Amino acid sequence: MNIKGKAWKFGENIDTDLIIPARYLNTSDPAELAKHCMEDADPEFVKKLSVGDIIVAGKNFGCGSSREHAPIALKAAGIGCVIAPTFARIFYRNAFNMGLPIFESKEASEDIAEGDLVEIHPSTGEIRNLTKGRTYKAQPIPPFMQELIQDGGLIAHILKTLK
Repeated sequence: MNIKGKAWKFGENIDTDLIIPARYLNTSDPAELAKHCMEDADPEFVKKLSVGDIIVAGKNFGCGSSREHAPIALKAAGIGCVIAPTFARIFYRNAFNMGLPIFESKEASEDIAEGDLVEIHPSTGEIRNLTKGRTYKAQPIPPFMQELIQDGGLIAHILKTLK
């Protein structure tokens, strides 16, 4: 299943406190976390966002603490995926465990502008900038990881498998 949405640009070293501020960590309710996603970077972000939109950021996205709240907040806010040249390793794993697809592409993250319409093919790793008519390459998501995403994350996948 392809991911298609408008690009929202953020810089380098976007940490988990910026993704979901620590003051909201008294809940793990996805709907509540979604309301505050990226609010310290852009207080109006979730109001401007459409379901399926894509965050395009600089290197080291998701650095900081290892909290699962960050990918949960992004996914619950409606983010279709995140594109960055690199991700913090713990965030990388948490994103897939929570069912949020992420793609590493330096070229895409540098060339895509805010507002560009972007389409990603997870099985091939192809990222298409429909606004500029350009194509970039990322690592394809392996079939097992695609299953995790389609099932809504690791726990949902395990529950489905046990049935």
